[in-house]
Formats: sequence, structure tokens, C-alpha cells
Amino acid sequence: MTLPIDPAQIDPDDIGAKQTTLEMDHEEAIERVREVFTDAGFGVPVEFSPSELLNEKVDREARSASSSRTQSDDADRDPYYVLGACNPAVADRALDATDGKLGALFPCNVVVWEEEPGRQRVYHVSIMRIARLVGMAPDDDEMADIVAETGELVDNAFEEL
Repeated sequence: MTLPIDPAQIDPDDIGAKQTTLEMDHEEAIERVREVFTDAGFGVPVEFSPSELLNEKVDREARSASSSRTQSDDADRDPYYVLGACNPAVADRALDATDGKLGALFPCNVVVWEEEPGRQRVYHVSIMRIARLVGMAPDDDEMADIVAETGELVDNAFEEL
């Protein structure tokens, strides 16, 4: 498969990449991100911890596998959390603008992972920008307005973090 773009050539601005570091414990950072994104106009309809799921699943598989598996087979992931943020009005417009295709990327995820105890990384990329880059969304004025509006909402949230 040939990618329509060269990932090595993508500027983080092209995908709306935003990140910051919070000096607090992991649970406190999750609460802070949830609060700030909610105040910025997003709902958070989906949340989950991939680290908990992976640690549990890999550990369970390791225990049920042959004795040749070792402790290194455990996932042992540091705390990692996903908040699925959504602004319903913008999401509705984006679905219309993409003939429903953008829903495959919903919700807009904001991730929080522990770099070290007391230090959390918060990261987000724009599904609206990515959808345009890969051809899932049109490169027209309506989509440009949607990208601008979501970008402003995310920028405001990150300024508050």
C-alpha cells in the first residue's frame, strides 16, 4: 500500500498537533483535562485507559501461556488515558461535510500519559486536519471553517491547561 502522503514530511501544524506537560499526578491531570475541555465547549462521551486494559490483558495471556513466557511479556504500561472529546455542533457539520465518513475518526481524542511520576504529557491531533490530508474530507471552504473552529476550541483548551 502506498500512502497518499509521506508521514516523515508532515509538519505537526499540518495535523494540528498540540501538547503540553502538566506537573501533577496522573488522576489529577485527567480531571484537569476533562474540566478544561468541557469548559472549552467539548463533551467527553468516551473515556478509557489503554494502559489498564493492556496490562490486564497481556498479564492474563502471559499467565495462561506456557511457562516459556517471562515477566517481560507483561505489558507493564505506565498510566495512559484517553478522553474522547466532542463538540456536537461541529461534529454534526463535519459529518455533513464528509458524507458521514469523518465519524470513523470520532471522537477527537486527547491523551494523557505519565512521563514520570508527577509529570503528565497531554497530546491531541486534529482529526479534521488529518481527514483532509488523507482525502476523507473535502478541501473546501466549509471544511476550512470546521477546521478553524475546532482548532480555536482546542487552542483555547490548551491555553487553559
